[in-house]
Amino acid sequence: MSDDAFPPPPVRLATLRDARALPFSLVPGAEARAALADELGLIGLRKLRFEGQLVPEGKRDWRLEAHLGATVVQPCVVTLEPVTTRIDEEITRRYLADLPAGPEGDEVEMPEDETLEPLPETLDLGQVMAEALALALPLYPRAEGAALGAAAYTEPGQRPMTDEEAKPLAGLAELLKKQKKD
Repeated sequence: MSDDAFPPPPVRLATLRDARALPFSLVPGAEARAALADELGLIGLRKLRFEGQLVPEGKRDWRLEAHLGATVVQPCVVTLEPVTTRIDEEITRRYLADLPAGPEGDEVEMPEDETLEPLPETLDLGQVMAEALALALPLYPRAEGAALGAAAYTEPGQRPMTDEEAKPLAGLAELLKKQKKD
């Protein structure tokens, strides 16, 4: 699909009656990529392609099989310099009509199969692509050679405390050595 057709129209899964796979290919243009980059907090999104197919499973369920390819530019977490990363991910989602409702309460366990989702009335492939890209982004991109240095802060004229001194049991070993000598 070209940038003119982006975002693509949602797919109404209930109206897809024939049991054939539905291929798709999303290649957003520069304007759509810039909007998505802004939404995800990226410096840039140079390339983006989401291709695959929706495959029927049984009478009402569907499986999305796709490949996500992207070249993203993020700020380095240490220096804020641009870091370019190539993303190539295989994406699978299973949309089930009879998926049991999720547990309620403050604490819930994650299901073993994280590809399962309830069958929506309409499926927005552009939203699936954006979600897959967000999940595939590196959490802490670092420029080559970027490293965090040690920082020590204290009042003027005072010696800064080291990490070893900050440990609550750091002096215990010294006390034990001294006690053994005595």
